[in-house]
Amino acid sequence: MMKRLVSLDVLRGLTVMFMIFVNNGAGDEIFSTLQHSKWNGMTPCDLVFPFFLFIMGISTFLSLRKGGFHWTSRQAHKTIKRTLLLFVIGLLINWFDMAMDGRPFDIAHLRIMGVMQRIAICYGFTVAAALTIHHLTHSFRGMGLLVAVLLVGYTLILLLGGGYDYDSSTNLLSRVDHAVLGDSHLYHKSPVDPEGLLSSLSAVCNTMLGFLMASWAFRKPDEASAQSPVTMLSRLMVCGAALAFVGWLLQFGLPLNKRVWSPSYVLLTCGLAALLQGLLVWWLDVRPAQHRLAQQVASPSSMVTMTLIFGTNPLFLYIVSELLSIVFGSTGIKQSAYDAIHFVIVNGYWASVAYATLFVVLHLAMGAVLWKRRIFIKL
Repeated sequence: MMKRLVSLDVLRGLTVMFMIFVNNGAGDEIFSTLQHSKWNGMTPCDLVFPFFLFIMGISTFLSLRKGGFHWTSRQAHKTIKRTLLLFVIGLLINWFDMAMDGRPFDIAHLRIMGVMQRIAICYGFTVAAALTIHHLTHSFRGMGLLVAVLLVGYTLILLLGGGYDYDSSTNLLSRVDHAVLGDSHLYHKSPVDPEGLLSSLSAVCNTMLGFLMASWAFRKPDEASAQSPVTMLSRLMVCGAALAFVGWLLQFGLPLNKRVWSPSYVLLTCGLAALLQGLLVWWLDVRPAQHRLAQQVASPSSMVTMTLIFGTNPLFLYIVSELLSIVFGSTGIKQSAYDAIHFVIVNGYWASVAYATLFVVLHLAMGAVLWKRRIFIKL
């Protein structure tokens, strides 16, 4: 069907752009839709991280397909190396935050988990599960069963362990993190660490569902069983609609909750991501006329190119955004810039939007230099 999914880079780029945007509001007045939900419920901001994990699952399938889904010493080394690299980068970001706060040697209070660490866990687990299951069964059907087991098991943990309790002393997720990682190494702005250990059991399902979706919709056609683009897209759309509907239904018994990464949250976000991916595949990768149009509008100022700039260097730009955010916040640059913007834009909510937009534009400019020189930094 395609050598490279333009739509995948576009969706990844949109996700990273929005992730950077919502993480960098300024001032005390920020629109509620541009903030993560405090507990139960879901805002547009709560879509970005699960979308990224789902997209990573699709990318992992396309990457492993090149090697025929075989466990080799080279593949094992690559998987372990990348998993450790992503995790260590996350730790270094947490350390840098402490260092800029004047505590470079306070390792006793270094937060162990984080966004990059969760990405590392989801990537490593998905690769290991996919290649092992394919080696044993010569298919990926077992991954669907594994996802079901993880989600059902995690549901029991939430229901029997007080997973929805807004109290760290009674919430099993928090108690496990405290017992294993220690209170000094946790996130303290909510009752549970949003990237905690037990909730990672559920988060990996986003990546595995992305992998499964790709294995069904994007598998390489052969002479015996050719797939039409229409079939591929219909599978994405049907599966996406089904997952979203089931996730929406589950929320009445298992509320949507990003902090605990509830099973309903997994299914709904994966379903929405699949639907959006399907629409983008249809627009950018399948319809010849639309694909030509996409190429024609891919000028430096077009939205397609802007998303591709972020989508082809996603983790690099995200990491840079986290480091710059820490620097700007600790040195007063953020406050000074926001005050200047607020002087012009009196409404604090829109001043915050303007600051976050300019922050994204800054990264767009950096990414554009890499894009122009065809430099793609793989992490």
